[in-house]
Amino acid sequence: MAWRGQLTKNLRELRFLFCQSSPASSSARSFVENNYKELKTLNPKLPILIRECRGTEPQLWVRYDFGVEKGIRLEGLSEEQIFKALKEFAKL
Repeated sequence: MAWRGQLTKNLRELRFLFCQSSPASSSARSFVENNYKELKTLNPKLPILIRECRGTEPQLWVRYDFGVEKGIRLEGLSEEQIFKALKEFAKL
């Protein structure tokens, strides 16, 4: 899992959007609760933004150089699947 410490190599920003209370956002909330500290410790210069708003569907967005952004909906994904999606984004 050394790739977690290399996020700043390709990514310029990591953004999570989710609802504070909806069941659809539960895996995104638990992913952030369980992994934010480690990701931020390994990548101190990477902005990791958490945007909570009632009714928002869970999403993960990454920003690369030159303002290029890519995103994925997280509804129905487990924490492991969110890690897999983040890993794929980090490879680009």
